[in-house]
Amino acid sequence: MKQDVICLYEDAMTSRLRPMALGRPAYAIFCGGNRLWELVAELRLPLYGMVRDHLRDIQTLDYTDIQPVEQLETTGHVLLVNARLLPSCEVRETILGVLRDDAEQVLTVDGQIAMAKMRGTDLNLRRYDSNDAFQQLSQLPAFATLPRRAVQLPLLNHAHEVVAHHESMLAGNLAYRIEQGGYREIANGVFAAEQVAGCEGAAFDTSKGPVVLEAEFTLGPFSYLVGPVYVGRGTRVTERSTLKNGVAVGARCKIGGEVAASMMESYSNKQHDGFLGHSYIGSWVNLGAGTSNSDLKNTYGEIRVEYPYGRVATGLQFFGCCVGDYTKSAIQTGIFTGKLIGTCSMLYGMVTSNVPSFVNYAKTLGHVSEMSPDVVVAMQQRMWARRHRQQRSCDVQLLRDMHELTRDERATFDADLTVEPPRF
Repeated sequence: MKQDVICLYEDAMTSRLRPMALGRPAYAIFCGGNRLWELVAELRLPLYGMVRDHLRDIQTLDYTDIQPVEQLETTGHVLLVNARLLPSCEVRETILGVLRDDAEQVLTVDGQIAMAKMRGTDLNLRRYDSNDAFQQLSQLPAFATLPRRAVQLPLLNHAHEVVAHHESMLAGNLAYRIEQGGYREIANGVFAAEQVAGCEGAAFDTSKGPVVLEAEFTLGPFSYLVGPVYVGRGTRVTERSTLKNGVAVGARCKIGGEVAASMMESYSNKQHDGFLGHSYIGSWVNLGAGTSNSDLKNTYGEIRVEYPYGRVATGLQFFGCCVGDYTKSAIQTGIFTGKLIGTCSMLYGMVTSNVPSFVNYAKTLGHVSEMSPDVVVAMQQRMWARRHRQQRSCDVQLLRDMHELTRDERATFDADLTVEPPRF
């Protein structure tokens, strides 16, 4: 019997999604309380992944539901799904519709390929082993002759779009989660998994969406949650915290202060006072006490973001920042509106410009320097030990690969970067 399979693929545009897609596959970006690979895995079909070279080992070890594309072999259909698609209910329904339809076809969003269904016998994915694998694949004669259909789906082209789509997607994604079961309603519109503790004295407003609390979650007293809100497994919300207007937090985080319309990947901390609004925070980030960001210009005008490929008008009145994995901020750090903060950087004082990866940024204090990857490796080992995680050789290599891949960010930075001697 022929069986269809799904392949999540990264295309050439994926590299533009820094900082969130630098140390993780694009299909693993947390947005709207979900990740694309999790949404697709629920379909119970064989699942494969085509990722950039530096993420191959990470995919094999950390995403065990996803098989390497080199192992893909089927006489049925292959549904190729762009990893830049965001995990919305609309995307899920579109995938289901294409799977049910026997027709081979290509779905496009503004001329870009979002999905493609074709015969597995027309593919030889073992041939494609470079970072432009999908570009080579899409040039196959069998691919070029497929009929094309334009659709409206959330396909990422710029990093700020993660924040733009998150708020509108969250309520629908949480409603779908609740429908799948596994939660009990502990208050009106508040749904909790088992082993939830410490909700005494908390207040909820679910008039605009539900609050979903995963297992082992802890909510400190006098906290206020305004739905839609999603809090991941083992996460702690500190006392007197306010989460409102669309907040989603991953697993094993600590979060406090005032947070609005933002998402935080797993294992990150913002447990002290300070404001975080309309922002994306990566994994293993620590925002020091009093750290705040701006998400609205004083002129109330449209926010524009500086990217390496040019200045982009976001169409947004509210957009704060995107912060890459392993970045840390000192106490009382202030981040200006619409800033991109790279991976593995340190922030001090006022952050008035984009910050490259692997940089000690204290520009307002007269100091900006490049940070050695050796320091980040040591920092990762210490952080992971606190969470009872073992540092592997592939984790160390990923940090070194990310340092190499971001040389262009530091080379074009508008300040002279001295290379600091490693201090451990």
